[in-house]
Amino acid sequence: MKDLIIKEIDKIKNKLFEMSDDIFDHPETCFKEHFASKVLEDYLEENGFEVERGLGSLDTAFRAKYSNGNAKYNIGLLCEYDALPMGHGCGHQMQGPSIIGAAIAVKNAVKDLPFNLIIYGTPAEEGGGGKMIMLKEGYLKDIDIALMMHGGPATQVDVKSMALSSRFVKFFGKSSHAALKPEAGRSAFDALLLTFQGVEFLREHVKEDTRMHYTVSTLPGPANVVPSEAEGHFSLRSYNSKYLDEVVERFDNIVKGAALMTGTTYEIREDRRLESKIPAYILNDLIMKNAEELGAPRIKGAREKTGSTDFGNVTYIMPGACARIAFVPEGTASHSQEFLDLGKKKEAHDCVEYGAKIIATTVYDLIKDPSLIEKSIEDFKEYKSKM
Repeated sequence: MKDLIIKEIDKIKNKLFEMSDDIFDHPETCFKEHFASKVLEDYLEENGFEVERGLGSLDTAFRAKYSNGNAKYNIGLLCEYDALPMGHGCGHQMQGPSIIGAAIAVKNAVKDLPFNLIIYGTPAEEGGGGKMIMLKEGYLKDIDIALMMHGGPATQVDVKSMALSSRFVKFFGKSSHAALKPEAGRSAFDALLLTFQGVEFLREHVKEDTRMHYTVSTLPGPANVVPSEAEGHFSLRSYNSKYLDEVVERFDNIVKGAALMTGTTYEIREDRRLESKIPAYILNDLIMKNAEELGAPRIKGAREKTGSTDFGNVTYIMPGACARIAFVPEGTASHSQEFLDLGKKKEAHDCVEYGAKIIATTVYDLIKDPSLIEKSIEDFKEYKSKM
C-alpha cells in the first residue's frame, strides 16, 4: 500500500513544486496570506476535500476534511505558509504543498481502511501565534493527533520546545522638569530600569534552561523631562510550561516592586503565550522509520530541545510531531539568506517531495494500526502528568 501512496505523490509532485514556487514568489507576512491560502484551498477542493475557507477571526486560515468509512480517530495535518519581511526565509512555502500532497495521496490510494483526515491551514506562525488564536477560538480541537513538516538543515524530529510568555510592561509616572523640579516627577523609565535589574538578579535563582530577555519598546523622551511613560518588552521562556508559570509570577512581582519603589503604576499585557511541546516518541519513531525507508537526505538524531513555536500549543493538548526535512546545508540557521537562495531550487522541490511521502506513509501507519494513535494518546497523558 505504501508503494501505491508513493505513486500517487509522484503523479502530482510537479504540481506540488509549482505551488511551492508560486507561494515563494508571493511572500505574505502573518495574517496576510491570502494568495497562499487560496492556492492550497483551491487544490484541496479540486481533489475532493470539503474545504472551509476562513476560520473565526482568521480569514487566511482554513480547514479541509475527507473521510473514508467510520474511523474512530481524526488525523490532523497542519501547514504554515506565512513569510518573513525578507521573504520565505523559513521555508514555509514548502509546507502547504507537501502536506496537502500527502493528504491527497492517502485519499486516492487507501480505499479499504476507514480514516478521517483533517487538514488545517494555520497562518501567522512567525510572531502572530496563529495556532494559539485558533485554539482559543475552538479550532484544532477536533483532531486526535497532529502532524507537520518543515524544511531545515537535516532530516530529523523534535522532542521538546520552549514555552514562551511574551509580555509588554508599561509604567505610568508623572512628568516634571528634570532640572528645575525633579522632586515633583515620578519616573516611569526608572521603574522600567529597575525591572531590567530585577530580571538580572532573578537569573541566579531560576532553572538553567530558563531564558529571559528584554528591550525598551518605546523611547521615554528628552533627558530634561522626567518620563511619565515607559514600556519594555520581555520574553520569558522555559522547556516546561508549568515552571514558566512560576517564572512569570516572580517576574510580575518584580514589576510590582519596581512600581512601588518609584511611585508609578503599571500595566502588563501578554501578547503571546506559547506552550512547551510534550514528547511524542511513537509518532517521532514512525516518521524517522519512514524517512529511512524512503532514503531521505542527511538523517540525524532527534533535536532534544528547540526554540518556541505555536505548534507547541497544539502538542500541549494532543500528541503531535513535526518531520524536519533536509533542505539547506548543514548548520544553516533559519531566517537566513540560504533559505531564500534555495527556495525554488531542486533542494526545495526534494524537500516538498520527501515531506509529502514521509507524512503520507506515517499517516498510513496510523490508519492501518489505530492502536498507535491510542498508545500515543496514553503516552501523551502520562508525560504531561509528570511535567
